[in-house]
Amino acid sequence: MVRDKAIVLREILDAIEIARESVTTVRDLAAFEQSRVNRAATERAIEIISEAVCHLPDDVLARHSSVPWVQIKAIGNKVRHEYHRVEPKIIWDAVAHDLGPLEAVIRAELANIG
Repeated sequence: MVRDKAIVLREILDAIEIARESVTTVRDLAAFEQSRVNRAATERAIEIISEAVCHLPDDVLARHSSVPWVQIKAIGNKVRHEYHRVEPKIIWDAVAHDLGPLEAVIRAELANIG
């Protein structure tokens, strides 16, 4: 199903905000590992980002080839289907290091829409 690009981009931004919020309410990785609620919220936000990326048009993906689109899609599959094997550190690191560059790309795409 083809979805409206602007809506998908906004969904990604919303999920980025949720992921960040759920991580910043804990002190560090150890506290994150102990917080089932924060981990679940963050994993769900990552899952939404991953699924929404699958709905972005190919031209968006091609314009931003430095973004690891394949890995973003793959982490969603891991969270959905191998939830019992998801390492909290991977989720923590994704939020700490990967969401910033993704957010910049998403904001740029939204700005181009007008």
